[in-house]
Amino acid sequence: MLAMSDQLRIRPATAADYDAIANVVDAWWQRPVTAAVPRLFLDHFAGTSLIAERDSRLIGFLVGFLSPHEPNTAYIHFVGVNPRHRGKGLARDLYDRFITLARAADRQVVKAITSPGNQGSVAFHRALGFTVVGPVRDYNGPGRDMMTFELSLSS
Repeated sequence: MLAMSDQLRIRPATAADYDAIANVVDAWWQRPVTAAVPRLFLDHFAGTSLIAERDSRLIGFLVGFLSPHEPNTAYIHFVGVNPRHRGKGLARDLYDRFITLARAADRQVVKAITSPGNQGSVAFHRALGFTVVGPVRDYNGPGRDMMTFELSLSS
C-alpha cells in the first residue's frame, strides 16, 4: 500500500464527491465514460467507495459495494486514477483498502468486469491475483462481451 503522506489522502467517498468524479472521468479515459459512473452509486454506496486526493484535488477513486443479492460478494464497479498519477501504486492501494473493507464485512469474494479491449485492466487484475475469465459472450447484452474478474478472500 502507498504510505499516506501529508499530501496524499485516501478517505471514504461521500455523495458530494460525485461532481468531482463526473468532471474528470471522461478526460482521464479520453472518451465518454461518465454514464458508466452514475450519481446513484455514490448516493447509495459512498460508504464502500474511496476517494484519493492530493492537495485537496481528486487524483483517484474507487466505486465499490457489498452485494445485497450475493451476501458473500463485494463488487468493484469503477476505478479511476488521474493519468499523471498512474504507475505509482495508487490503484493497487485503493483495491487493497476495498479488499480490507470486504473482508471486514465477511465477504468471501471480490468481483469486477471490464471490456475485452482493456488489456491494461486485465493485466492489473491478474497481477493482483484475480482469476480472469473471458471474453464472456453477451455478458452485458447481445454483442456486449466482457471480461470477468474474481478474487477469493478465503485463506
